[in-house]
Amino acid sequence: MNTVSPWRAVWLIAKRELNTRLRTRSFVIGTAVLLVMLMGYVLLQSTLIGNEDKSKVGLTGQTAGIAQQLQKAGAAIGEKIETVTVADPAQGRSQVENGDLDALLSGNATELKVLVKSELDTKLRSLLNGVSQQEVLNGILSEAQQSPEQVMRTVEQTQVEVDSIKPPDPEKAQRMVIGLIVAVLLYMSIVTYGTLVAQGVVEEKSSRVVEILLSTVRPWHLLLGKVIGLGLVGLTQLVIIGGAGFIVASATNVLTLSGVATGALLWGVVWYLLGFLLYATVYGAMGSLVSRQEDTQSVIGPVNIVLILGFIVGFNLLAQAPEGTGTKVLSLVPLLSPVLMPARIAAGTVEAWEIAASLGLTVGAIALFTWLGARIYQNSVLRVGSRIKLSEALKG
Repeated sequence: MNTVSPWRAVWLIAKRELNTRLRTRSFVIGTAVLLVMLMGYVLLQSTLIGNEDKSKVGLTGQTAGIAQQLQKAGAAIGEKIETVTVADPAQGRSQVENGDLDALLSGNATELKVLVKSELDTKLRSLLNGVSQQEVLNGILSEAQQSPEQVMRTVEQTQVEVDSIKPPDPEKAQRMVIGLIVAVLLYMSIVTYGTLVAQGVVEEKSSRVVEILLSTVRPWHLLLGKVIGLGLVGLTQLVIIGGAGFIVASATNVLTLSGVATGALLWGVVWYLLGFLLYATVYGAMGSLVSRQEDTQSVIGPVNIVLILGFIVGFNLLAQAPEGTGTKVLSLVPLLSPVLMPARIAAGTVEAWEIAASLGLTVGAIALFTWLGARIYQNSVLRVGSRIKLSEALKG
């Protein structure tokens, strides 16, 4: 006679999964590989950010006299211009070809000639045009016996008046980056550990271990314990990777470890738990329909397709139109909310009622899927041999 309480049984099963999986070589190696990949990505972004608004320009002949003007004009538009005097034009051409120089200037200030390797950067083109045009204007004003400095001061005083409905968000770009990263991490984690639930069910079923376990616990205890245990394993890995990523990103100035990043990490944890409960029960139920590992993909394939297609469509909408109607609607769909809603929260494009609505719908979907999954699992887990039809498993 079973004297273990239901929740005690669930916790014991979850603890067994947690202890077993955290000590496996695959978990350690997988986490290490993901950390290395994330660190590499962060360092790459750090390098790109450092070089994003910087141009190195070589000056030959008379163009050497406009070095300060170039630097001043660049500073006005947020572009750092590094100038280098090049004595030999042939050497300058070689430096452009090798990528040591972004551009090589020749001619004179009013008739600039620019040599580039392939294509002139749009911002640098505008800057050079502006400097050259300024020199032409100075010449015309001098001929008209007017002070170029006085005229330009008068011209620069004319500015457009800007009025905005809401103040700009200085962290908008950072929010979007965090949102997209959260979406990718949650998607990968749910797919990976959801699949492990299905594979674990098939493994226990094929080895007949499940028959021993079910002699002391009920089927739904076993399924729920497995889901919770593997969910905690996935959460552990997610927190390790996410926390390390935010710390390194902060240290390299790619991101600011502020309330935005911290809030995104906390919401990511909440939605990971909801998403995993939503999908893992379904993965486990579908895994109980087969008795061989090689048949696992055939039963969890439809679940993967729904998640993958939803992620691809939602990710593109999130990147291109984070405040669009399509993004808002998809983020409220329970099967997609765990991936899209935390990304929208991080990006700062979501209203409080949308969060509440998605939470309610997702919790309702979890209750429904848990009931269906437990029914399928209970009616299928002890039946070995050929694949069981879903309709048969639902009828019992």
